[in-house]
Amino acid sequence: PRNYDPALHPFEVAREYTRALNATKLERVFAKPFLSSLDGHRDGVNCMAKHPKSLSTVLSGACDGEVKIWNLTKRQCIRTIQAHEGFVRGMCARFCGTSFFTVGDDKTVKQWKMESPEYGEEEEPIHTILGKTVYTGIDHHWKEPVFATCGHQVDIWDEQRTSPKCSLTWGFDSISSVKFNPIETYLLGSCASDRNIVLYDMRKSTPLKKVILNMRTNTLCWNPMEAFIFTAANEDYNLYTFDMRFLESPVMVHMDHVSAVLDVDYSPTGKEFVSASFDKSIRIFPVDKGHSREVYHTKRMQHVITVKWTSDNKYILCGSDEMNIRLWKANASEKLGVLAPREKAAMNYNQKLKEKFQFHPQIRRIAQHRHLPKSIYCQIKEQRIMREARRRKEMNRRKHSKPGSVPFVPERKKHIVAVVK
Repeated sequence: PRNYDPALHPFEVAREYTRALNATKLERVFAKPFLSSLDGHRDGVNCMAKHPKSLSTVLSGACDGEVKIWNLTKRQCIRTIQAHEGFVRGMCARFCGTSFFTVGDDKTVKQWKMESPEYGEEEEPIHTILGKTVYTGIDHHWKEPVFATCGHQVDIWDEQRTSPKCSLTWGFDSISSVKFNPIETYLLGSCASDRNIVLYDMRKSTPLKKVILNMRTNTLCWNPMEAFIFTAANEDYNLYTFDMRFLESPVMVHMDHVSAVLDVDYSPTGKEFVSASFDKSIRIFPVDKGHSREVYHTKRMQHVITVKWTSDNKYILCGSDEMNIRLWKANASEKLGVLAPREKAAMNYNQKLKEKFQFHPQIRRIAQHRHLPKSIYCQIKEQRIMREARRRKEMNRRKHSKPGSVPFVPERKKHIVAVVK
């Protein structure tokens, strides 16, 4: 037993501070997040899907209509399908993992078997649905044989039928992505290019409400732990976490990217999410923080179009313009492989120390420091100057106006135009 009497341990805090400082420095030394790249595509990777039952299987679709199935443990492609003419716009796996769906520029929805065909068997889809317009996204229901596609409108399909069960529309514009809620499975959200985020209820087959932002939302992702929380990736370099019950202002604005955010995916714990951006980097944000805890980039990586967080909460996959899928650690300095009990105990102790002293200026500086590509670094600096100038201008205007005529608008309210119910 340890005696916690402070008189007996006069230098405890000083000793622990030194240990915390060393632990923080070592964490930055061992931060090597990049694991490998899966190459084989002959065009930019446009979309990815996770296998619901197998951790080592991931699917990817490219801009030349090719779909590849990868084995992550062997880090190689196990099957290639020429699925569509033109882009593969979206893909999703069935909840049981026996088949998957793809949509493409050739106005078709195709269902494919997850297993490779037998020897001598042709590689062809189980079902093909020919639509009237181009479909831009697809998502499968989490429990029933129902899937949703989006294009000019959101269509809900039964797997057995070749025409949609119901079509949902609100306004007239192309819808870029549609997502089913993993908990309240009859809810879905979609983003359209007229800057709307619309929420639908499958049971009433009507739209519920929509929120209009300043700029277009590219995609959204539901929190897998809290049914009513979703995060939207926007063109104005920010991500917005909304509570669907109170759309008047977002719960949190996540600002760090320096270009349009193209994709977002939640970790299975619901505490963090990863975002992919046009600025050639991916960032990991805690749900309740406005700034990212981690940024990943490589010299070769171009505009990142799609990103996924694996279901065991350990890895992140991102697909980008230059035909590669990259595999990263979700925790940059984590040691992979089997840990000895003493190692595990030391890691837990260090983790607690880092948490205890995380706000000390020295430790905080080391923990937050990241090397960035020159382009991103310069843009961050430029945007900081612009933000300061805007703030200064607003303060001057307030100073020289009648009191109360220039109201204070909180950051969260600035980006919302209207909420329509």
